[in-house]
Formats: sequence, structure tokens, C-alpha cells
Amino acid sequence: MAESGDNKSSVGPPVAGRKAASGGAGASPETRRGEPVSNGSCGVSDTVRRVQNESGCESPTWESAGSDAAPKAIPRRSSLIKDGSRAGRVRKKTVSFSSSLSEKKISSAADCIHSMVEGIELKKVRTNSRVYQRYYLLDAGLQALCWEPSKKESDKARISLASIREVRTGRNTETFRTSGVYEQISEDCAFSIIYGEMYESLDLVANSAEVANIWVTGLRYLMQYGKHALDMLASSQDSLRLGWLEQMFLSAADSDGQEDVEEGIRLQLAVKLVQSVNPGVGARKVEHRFKELQRVREKMCGLTLDNGSGVKDHVESKRFIGRNERVTRQQFIEVFHDFCTRPEIYFLLVQFSSNKEFLDTKDLMRFLEAEQGMTQVSEEASLKLIQSQEPSEEGQQEGYLSLDGFTSYLTSAECHLFDKEHHGVCQDMSQPLSHYYISSSHNTYLIEDQVRGPSDISGYIRALKMGCRCVEVDVWDGPDGEPVVCTGYSLSPPLALRCVLEAIGKFAFVASQYPLIICLENHCSLQQQKVMCQHLVRILGEKLYNGPPCEGESYLPSPHALRHRILLKGKTLGPGPDGDEGEVSEEDEGAEMGQRLKAVNIGVATPEANEKDMVQKSGSFTAAAPSDPLHVLPKRFQLLKELSDLVTLCRSVRFIDFPTSSKSQNPCELCSFHESLAVRLAGERPGDFVNHNKHFLSRVYPSPARMDSSNMNPQDLWKCGCQIVSMNFQTAGLMMDLNTAWFRQNGNCGYVLRPAIMRQEVSYFSADTRDTVPGVSPQLLHVKVISGQNLPKPRGSGTKGDVVDPYVYVEIHGIPADCTERRTRTVTHNGDNPVFDESFEFQINLPELVMVRFVVLDDDFIGDEFIGQYTIPLECLQPGYRHVPLQSLTGEELPHAKLFVHVALTNRRGGGKPHKRGLSVRKARKGRDYTALRDSGVRAVDEVFKMAAPPLREATDLRENMQNSVAVFKELCGVSAVANLMQCVLALGSRVSGPDGAPLLLFNLHDHYPALEPQGPLPDVLRRVVSNYEMMVQASRAVMELSDGIHDRILQIQTRAMEFHEKLPSLAAKEGLRGRKVSRALESFSWNITILKGQADLLKHAKAEVQENTKQVHDAALTGNLTKASVGVKRVRSQTRRTQED
Repeated sequence: MAESGDNKSSVGPPVAGRKAASGGAGASPETRRGEPVSNGSCGVSDTVRRVQNESGCESPTWESAGSDAAPKAIPRRSSLIKDGSRAGRVRKKTVSFSSSLSEKKISSAADCIHSMVEGIELKKVRTNSRVYQRYYLLDAGLQALCWEPSKKESDKARISLASIREVRTGRNTETFRTSGVYEQISEDCAFSIIYGEMYESLDLVANSAEVANIWVTGLRYLMQYGKHALDMLASSQDSLRLGWLEQMFLSAADSDGQEDVEEGIRLQLAVKLVQSVNPGVGARKVEHRFKELQRVREKMCGLTLDNGSGVKDHVESKRFIGRNERVTRQQFIEVFHDFCTRPEIYFLLVQFSSNKEFLDTKDLMRFLEAEQGMTQVSEEASLKLIQSQEPSEEGQQEGYLSLDGFTSYLTSAECHLFDKEHHGVCQDMSQPLSHYYISSSHNTYLIEDQVRGPSDISGYIRALKMGCRCVEVDVWDGPDGEPVVCTGYSLSPPLALRCVLEAIGKFAFVASQYPLIICLENHCSLQQQKVMCQHLVRILGEKLYNGPPCEGESYLPSPHALRHRILLKGKTLGPGPDGDEGEVSEEDEGAEMGQRLKAVNIGVATPEANEKDMVQKSGSFTAAAPSDPLHVLPKRFQLLKELSDLVTLCRSVRFIDFPTSSKSQNPCELCSFHESLAVRLAGERPGDFVNHNKHFLSRVYPSPARMDSSNMNPQDLWKCGCQIVSMNFQTAGLMMDLNTAWFRQNGNCGYVLRPAIMRQEVSYFSADTRDTVPGVSPQLLHVKVISGQNLPKPRGSGTKGDVVDPYVYVEIHGIPADCTERRTRTVTHNGDNPVFDESFEFQINLPELVMVRFVVLDDDFIGDEFIGQYTIPLECLQPGYRHVPLQSLTGEELPHAKLFVHVALTNRRGGGKPHKRGLSVRKARKGRDYTALRDSGVRAVDEVFKMAAPPLREATDLRENMQNSVAVFKELCGVSAVANLMQCVLALGSRVSGPDGAPLLLFNLHDHYPALEPQGPLPDVLRRVVSNYEMMVQASRAVMELSDGIHDRILQIQTRAMEFHEKLPSLAAKEGLRGRKVSRALESFSWNITILKGQADLLKHAKAEVQENTKQVHDAALTGNLTKASVGVKRVRSQTRRTQED
């Protein structure tokens, strides 16, 4: 079994503007734990085994893959640090699974059929869970599928192609689903042949996804065209591509002034033509391939010319050398095919092209609607897309999208994984400030570490351009009466406060119009505080917010109300006698950092002191430092009243405990938490922390022990609702990837609305949950990593050449219940177009907090393994076939480096973006689970909640009956659980033809719910389909007719219960509850309110789901020509699915 290597690390060059650490090319490792990794449950054919043996790889047996080898959840990596070292690791070479049968790329049905005639070993799965390995091939006449060895007579060990009714991909037959080896079989390697009058199935598992694709494609062609398929293909194969390439070649010859086209075009010109279509391929690589072809031609043609006397004809030799610098038309077409053909896209094309070598407008409509999540795609819109993407003139005129045009479309911005809706602000910005996550920078002026790294204005400019909305300014007394910005007691050079404020004023609203918070760490004397105050007022001017504090208000103003305003966060003078000054405590962070750095500086009093000694002392002090930050007592200092008055909405106060904050803290007051304290509170009091952050802003700053400017994991604090998690923007790595990607989801404006369950006045949510979230139905995320393109060698690699052995990690980051990661196999010696073809499924319990991260690593590295990564919030994922642009360690996009993936997300909770979520998936279980309400111990309250039990059961039954009927209908249609109903109906259309070619089933679209009507006698399997479809319609009708009444009953009970909210503590006291029993009563009350609200929302979303399902069935029936001839039937416009015009 293939295994990942130990201690994988993501290492790259220093951030721009930083010096590389001596003795290393990057940073310390982000370790990961080694784990067994499934090989996709694919066996290995003799052909592939030969390739692997030649490369020194051993192949595991397919039977050895099992549930025990399922990948386990792996802890998330720590943030990248910069000591330039790498922890030692034991290299474990992972197995390479070659995805090609030969060096020739599969790009036509003829290639597939030729391969099938040669035959290959496949594994047959039987109903008794036994697996038999057999050699399958097509007979020479292309009329039957044969296998050997077999106990049957040779004339019976065959299936006539004429009897095949359907070729189905994946593990989507009853035999597969009930097999004991189901979990060991890769979805991408499995396929089934449905044949005969009784719709029997031959269930097969190939040794790779490409082999499965070859057989599925070849069999479908033969089903449609019979034994004449090869003749038909020979006459039309690649006609669009060949015509286009010949025209391209002739145009290049004309532009080059070449009179005799047969002489060819210049080598460099041919290279540029190939690069114009595939810009990611290197010129040297293309040139080498051309010269390789020419050497083959030399050898074959015996072009070492001899004049018969043993003396070479130098004139002819010279002429041939001249030809060697030119490329013929045939050579150009062959090399173009090598570098610009992607088999995985070809297999996708033929899946939707009705077994043609191109997509017509109807095929493209079906693909866009069924896979890409669009609706209302007209033939005119499809034609317009074809004309914009198809390179050949013939294709543009005929409305045909060739393989090259389809590749062009799939690699265009339209098929980017990131939803372009999120490029702009798309969230409600009128909520209170405490309801948003706010992008925040720590010690913004530093561009390296915290002790000796340089300070620079560019730190502020870079952070503000990245959408940061909270920057830090540490102000100290400077020379000549001018305050300076620096870290006290460190070697970092200071910056003039005036220059810092001018940069902030200039760039504050370049990337975002929403309020900017300046965290003012004041360490100045009264004299220089006056100068600071003058600079703030003069430089920031009207941008500086000076409105009245929100006394008496329950919440802060909204980001919308504070647009283009700068808020100061800092200490203020409390109520007391009037005067120009007063005494306050120093900022918690400043006090602790100052004490730590003072300790570091003991014995290092002179500028000539050795920096190495200082760093060593900082390390020893860190190790001995107390773990509890509250042990550091802040000192007192004098604060100027004029400066205090500038701080209105973000007044710093010291955190005591949650009960104290609940009683006495004002919404305008903000607590700053040391990282260690915040993480401890998140673990010990997660519910209290979430409730605290509903009304108050919380800022978390990194531990001063992070002298190297490493970063904490922001999601550990976001899950508790902490709004301001300060990050060291200068340090690249996983943590900054998460932070940057997270704030990209709302137009990169620096504000992201927190999940509703964290904003509701009364709700129950525990940040450390490792189970489902009450009131939120889990979703199922399906990710298929198909291939990679133009993967570069790691920047810090010490290996020679450009060859890489890539593999991909798919990581899920969110609440603990969601955190996991899976990895693909390794593809050896292929960075140009490695094909992985591996699918993964993840259960998502709180989608609003989840991010997906793709990491590409090199398995055979020296010095550095990190190739690229891309991180994206779940809410920004587009469904369907998408390309993922890879980024470097520091966030820059890698030129032409991409992953090709397929994404589907089922809607098990409703809401969000239904056009992206697909449909619900049934989870098999013996009994139905009903959400239980908790007893609070207060009789009057519990009596009200008991009234909710019947409507909650009814709501659950309505939803699950509908969802289960949909899941069974999908199974009978032979599609996977993540497919939507449009894909389901289109798949059904491929098997409803009768002996005369007429459909046996048609949809009647006159009713609100499309009716599925038989057109004659039906085989048993189709009768089951009709029967289950009617059950699905009945369940859907029940949801539409009953859901509103049940929904209103649940909300009425919730409203009655909320009348007890304010007086619940007094009622608990009357019941004799004390101490923790009161806390439990309040917690149970919040739990019950959350359940009622969540179940009501789920019921409302189930109704929307039914409406979406009905529209998908309606549109699919029209698209697949499965409707009765009728007048006035039009496509239904979906309100939830994106249109082509959108």
C-alpha cells in the first residue's frame, strides 16, 4: 500500500523584501504524520506492471486495499517559521500508478476500440462479494465482448454488443452497492455493462481510471455504430482539429515567406505555434520533441548519404541539415497532438457528445446545465460560447465545439473554481460590527521577525492593499520630541509616527471602503502624546471617527454606517474629576512584550552586542516564561485626556472573566486576549466565548514567544466568534493561506459575516464540537482530483532537471468535526499533465466555517517539496468541472500551473446556494433519528417545549421521506448520490428506448409535477423506476402542502418560549436551582431554541429544494427529448440556479 512520507513540509523562498535565512532556502517544516494511502483500489495490468518494474516500483495487490487502509484525519500543519532548517525524515517512496497504456495519448474512439481489441485484465464483482480476475477483449469482428478463463463454454463466455442496453460508470448497480468490497473499490475505476432483456449487469473494476474510461467510451461508440464504428471514425476522426491545424500551418508558412509548403516551416516558428495553444509547455521541451522525430526520420530513411565510393555527398548532406531546421506538416501535427491533447478532457467530451468527436449546441447545453450548475442555457447562448472558444472556422460555422475548443472553455475564467459572485461585496454589511470577522495585522510595521527584523512603511501599505482592516501602531518616545513606531526594547529600527500615519491615510480605503481600526499601543510621555494627538487629527482629518460612544446601545454601528471612517482602539480615561490627564494601565500586549524583551536585553546593553546571543536569550526566556499571561501585571502610566477623547467605539478594557463582562462591559469596549488565554478559553468555555462575542469585539494577538513572527491558526479563534485575530502578514505558510482565502469571500473588503448560529441572540453552539451542529444538517462534499497541468519544480529544490513526482492533498479546515485531509497517489516523472483520477468525500457539519485547501507536493525531492497550493472558502466553490490556479508559498499565482477537479456539494441542510448544493443524500439506518429537546428544570418552560415534539417529528418525517425517495430514485437511475436530478433524468434517458427505438417512458409536463408515463409494456427495472418516481412526487407534494403549517407551529412555540428568556434566571431560582444547575438550565433553553429555529429553517429549505427538483426534472425532460409532444411547454426558469446570462 502506498504511503505518504513522514514530516512533509512546505518550504519556499522568503517573502519579498526579506533576506533569506543563512544556510537555507526557506523555512522550517510544516510537519504531517505519515499515513497509509489507498491506491484507488485499482489492480495493475501487465502493461502497467512492466512500466512500474522498469522504474523500480512494486505494485500492491488490489485485494489488500480495505477499510483498515482508509486514510485517517491528520492534524493541521503549524504556521511556517523561518529558521531555515528542515527536520529529518525517513523517505518512503510511494508507488507510481501509470495512467497510460502506452506513450500515445488517447484522443479518439478509434484509440479506445483498438485498445479493447488487444484486451486487458479486469476484475469482475459478483453478488456474493467475490471478485474474479479475467482477461476481457473485443472479438475481431467487433460484435461481442469475450473473457477468459471461464468455466462456461467459449461461446457462452461472451456478451453480444447488440444486447447491451447501457454502459454505466461508477459503483452504481445493486451488485456494487451490496458488495462487501464496496468501500475498497474506487468510484473512478468501476463500471457496469447492463445487458439482456432482464437488464442483467456485468460489474467490472479496471486497474486505472483511464482504462475504465477507454472501455466505457469504446463500448458506447460500438453500441451506437456497431461493427462499422471504425470505418465511420476513420472518415471523420479529428476532422475539425486536422483542418484547423493544416490552416494554422499554411498561415505560418505564408507569414514566414515559405514558397514550398512541403519543405516545412522553421523550427522556432513551429515551437511558438505549439506554445500559443499550450503556453505552459517549455520551448526546449517542444524543440527536443521535434528533433527527436527528425532523428527517427533520419534512421528510418537511411539518410546518411554515400556516393558509392565511400565518400559522402556533402551537397546532399548540407541540404538535409538545412531541412533539419524545418518542421513538416505531419511532424507539426504529431507534436501538437503530444503537447496539446488532454485525454481526461477527451473522455469528458465524449460523455456528453452523444458519441461524437465534438459537442453540438444541444450537447453543450446539457453539459452546462447538468454539470456546471447553469440554467436557462439556450441554443443561441451555446452557439455564442462555441464561437468564442472554438478555434476552427468550420466548427464556428457549424456550431461544433471540438476537443481543442472544449479544452479552451474549461481552462477559461468561466470555469475557475472560485465563484465570481464573490469578487465583489456580496454579504449584508448592515449588521453590528461585532457580527463580522475583521482582517487584522499584528505589528504591521515589521517585515521580518519581532526582535531584530527591520521596520518599514511598506508593511502598512502591503497589508492595507490586501484588504486588512485592523493595523497596529506601537508608539514610543522618539528623538527631537517626535513619537516613533517600533517594538520597545528590540533591535528593530523605529519609524516616524508622522510617516506611518501619512501612509495609513493615503492607503486606508484603497482596497475597501469599510472602517479601518488602528490599534494604538501608547507608550509615550505626556509631552509626546500631545504631538501624537496633533498628528492624528491633522493627518487623518475627517476620516477619523469622533462620534459619541454607543452608551446605552446593545450593539456597535455597522460597517456600512462607518464607511470611510478610521476608528482608534486604545486606552481611555474613566469617569472621574475633570482634568487634562489621568492614569491608566498599560496595554496587556505591550506590558508582556516589554517585560519579555527587557529580560532578553539583560547583558546586551551595547549596540555592538551579538545578535545571536540575543536570540538565544530570547529562546531561554521563552522556555521559562509563565504559561498564564494574566501573571504579567501591567504598569500604570499617564494618559492625555485629549488623546483619550479620540477613542470612542473601541475602548480597551482588561478581561476578567465572562460573568464580569456580561454584567459590566459596554459594546464600545474591547478586550485583547493573549493567544494562550484565548485558546484555553476556547477549550474550556467555548459556549461562553461564543456568547461573549455576540455583543463585544474580541482581539487576539500572537504570543510574544513567537519571536520568529510565526502565526497561530486563525480558525481556532474564528470558531469561537473572535472577530479580530491578528496575523503576521509578513510570514507565509498555511496560516496566512487560510487568513487570505477567508477574507476573499466577500470581495476582499476585510469583513466577513459570521455564521448565523454565532449571531443569534439565543442559540447554542460549542466551538469544540466533534459532532453535528444542532439545527444544521450536514452536507457531503465530493471532490475528484482529475489531473494537474504544468507543475513546476519546487523553488527550493536541489535536484537537477525539471522532473517532479507530484501528489495532491485535499485538506478541510473548519470546526474540529470537519478537519481532515486526504491525498492522491503519486504520479512519477510527470509535471506536465499528471492524471490522478481520484475521488474523495467529506462530511461537512458547519459549512459556513469550512475552507478547502489543495496542496501539491513533490514526492521525490531534495531540499523542498512544496509545488503549489490554493485555498478557498466552501461558500465560494463553483460546482462541476473546474480548474484550480495554483499559488506559490507567498501567494503569487504560478504561471499556467493548475489542477483540474470536479466538485459537487449535496444540500443536506438547504439554504446557501441551492444551484451549487445538488440534492439530499439518504443515509442508510435502521431507525429514524429525531432531534431531542432538553429539560431545563423549569416546569413552565419545559411544558412549552413539550408542545414542540409532535411538529418536530412531522417536520423530520416530511423532509426525510422526500430526501429518501430522491436518493432511491437516483440509485434506480444508476447515478451517484452526489448527482442532481437533472443528471438523473438525463441518465435515465439513455435506457428507455424500446426495440424500435421509440422511448418507453415520457414525461407529461402539463401538471405542476411532471408525470412519468409508460408508452407500452415495461421491463421490471423500468416499472420500479416509475413506481419510485411516483413515490418521490407524493413525498414532494406532501412537503409543498404541509410544510408551511408545520413551520408556523414550530415558530409559534419558539415565540412563546422566548417570552421566558429574560426572566429565566428568576424562574430557575423559584424552582430551587442554584449554581451550575442554573447554568445548565440556561444552556438547555438555548439548545432548545436553536433546535426549533434550525428545524423550521430546514423545513423551509426542504420546500425550496422540492421546487428546485421539480424545475430540474422539467428542464431535463426537455433537454433529453423525453416529453410528450405538446404545445406551449416551455423551460422553467429556476430562481436558484445561475443562468448563462448571469
